[in-house]
Amino acid sequence: MIVIDGHHLSLEEVVAVAREGEAVQLAPAARERLVQGHQWVQDILAAGKPVYGINTGFGIFADRRISSAQAAQLSRNLVLSHAVGTGAPLPEDVVRAAMLIRANTLAIGYSGVRPVVVETLLAMLNRGVTPEIPSQGSMGSSGDLAPLAHLALVFTTDDADRAEDSGWAVFQGRRMRGKAAMEAAGIPRIVLGAKEGLAVTNGATFSAALLALAVYDAGHWLNVAEITLSMSLEALLGASNAFDERIHRARRHPGQVAVAARVRELTRGSTLVDAGGRVQDAYSLRTAPQVQGAAREAWQFVAGVAEREINAVTDNPLIFGPHDAISGGNFHGEPVAMAADFLAIAMSEVAAISERRIFRLTDGNLNYGLPSMLVDTPEAAGLNSGLMMPQYTAASLVLENQTLASADSTRSLPTSGEQEDHNANAMTAARHASQVVANTAHVLAVEAYTAARALDLRLRLMPQAKMGCGTAEAHRRLRTAVPYQAGDAWWGPEIHRAREVLAHRAFVDAVRSACRG
Repeated sequence: MIVIDGHHLSLEEVVAVAREGEAVQLAPAARERLVQGHQWVQDILAAGKPVYGINTGFGIFADRRISSAQAAQLSRNLVLSHAVGTGAPLPEDVVRAAMLIRANTLAIGYSGVRPVVVETLLAMLNRGVTPEIPSQGSMGSSGDLAPLAHLALVFTTDDADRAEDSGWAVFQGRRMRGKAAMEAAGIPRIVLGAKEGLAVTNGATFSAALLALAVYDAGHWLNVAEITLSMSLEALLGASNAFDERIHRARRHPGQVAVAARVRELTRGSTLVDAGGRVQDAYSLRTAPQVQGAAREAWQFVAGVAEREINAVTDNPLIFGPHDAISGGNFHGEPVAMAADFLAIAMSEVAAISERRIFRLTDGNLNYGLPSMLVDTPEAAGLNSGLMMPQYTAASLVLENQTLASADSTRSLPTSGEQEDHNANAMTAARHASQVVANTAHVLAVEAYTAARALDLRLRLMPQAKMGCGTAEAHRRLRTAVPYQAGDAWWGPEIHRAREVLAHRAFVDAVRSACRG
C-alpha cells in the first residue's frame, strides 16, 4: 500500500500505481490539512472579498464577481466547458499516473478542496476506473485544462446527473460512460464546491505524468544502451583504449566516466576487444561514452525535475490561511516542458549513435570481415537480404526522433484574450519525449539483435575467441529467446521478442551480475 502525503511520492511509486495496480491511500496528516484548507475557502466566501477562481470567473473573466450561491455551478461549468480535448486516448498508465499525481498535489492542502475529492481519485485508482482522456488539446500552461476536465467529467456530477455529461471510462476492460463506470465500481460521484473545479483542472498534471513515466523508462534504456554498445564493440573488434579510465576522468563529466566504466566491466575477459589491431575506431564506438554519458547527465537532471513536479503544488490561487489566498502561476508547465525537451534531445542522440553502430555492423566494408548485411555466408548474399531492413527501421526511427526532439517549449501562442499570453506547450513536449523514448527503445533492440548475430558470425570465424562477462550473458539471454537462424526469416517478430527481453529490468540485473561472480 502506497501512502500519499503530497511530499514524498517517488517515480517508482508512480510506476507501481500506474502500471502494476499498487493500492494507494491518503495519509491521515494530509487529510487533516485538506479539512483545514477547505475551511479556509469557506472563510473567504463568508468574508466576500474577491478571490480569483473562488468567487470570480476564470481567465479573461477574472474581473467578474460570482456569488457564493453560484460556487458549485461555477465549478461545474468550468469542467463542462473545458473538456474539449481531441485525438487518440492517452494510454491507461499515463491516465493512472496523472490521477495519482493530481491526488498527491491536492493532498498538500493549499488548494482548498475537501478530502472527498482526493479520496475519490484514489478509489478510482484502487478499483480500476480509468477515464478516457484525449491526448491533444492542452497548452500545458494554465495546467492541462482539457485533459483534467475530461478526468473530472467522470467523477463529478451536478443535480441533472446526465450520463452524456459524464465522459467515458474503462472499467474491467469495457468502455462505458463515466457515470456507468463509477456506479459499476461502487464509487459515488461528487458535486464540486467552491474552488474545487479550478483545483481539479489547474496544473500541468498530465504533462508531469507523461514525463515521469518517460524518464523512468529512459533510465532503463540508458542501461541497455551500455550493453548494446559493449556487444557492438566486441562484434567489431573495437579498440579498448577509448574507454580507458584516465581519458574520461581527465574530462571530469561523471556520466562519461560512468559509461566507460560500465563498458570496461561488461567486456572484462573478452578476447574480441582489441583483436582488430586498430589504433582507434569510428566515433560511434570511440565517442560513445561522451555521447551516452551526456545523455545520462541530462536524464539525472530531468528525473530531478519530474520528482519535484509530482510533489508540487500546481494550483492557483493557493490558500495559505483563512484570509490568505495568493494568485500566482504555479500551473505553468515551463519546467516540465523544458525538461521534456531535454530528455527528448538526450534520448534522440542515444538512438542516433546506436543506429550508426547498426549500420557499421551490417556494412561489409566497415564491419571488419563479417558478411555484408550479416547474411549467414558470403555465398548467401543476394538470395538473402540478411539484416538490411532492420537498419532501415532504425534509421527511420532516428529521423523521426530528430523531428520530435525539436524544442516544443520555445513555441507559444497566446490564449484567453491575451490574459494567458505566454504558454509552455508542455504536454506536447512530454508526448514527444515519450515517443522518442519508445523509438529509442526499438533502435536499441535492433542493435542488440544485430550485434548478437554479428557475434555469432564473428565467433564462427574466431572459434577460440571469448566474449566478455557481461556481453556473453546478454548474448545468451537473447539467444534463449530468439535462436539464430541461418537464412532470411521474418525478422520483425524476432526483434520485438528481443525488445521484450531487453525491457525487463531483470535483463540488466543479470548482465551486470554476471560480471560480479
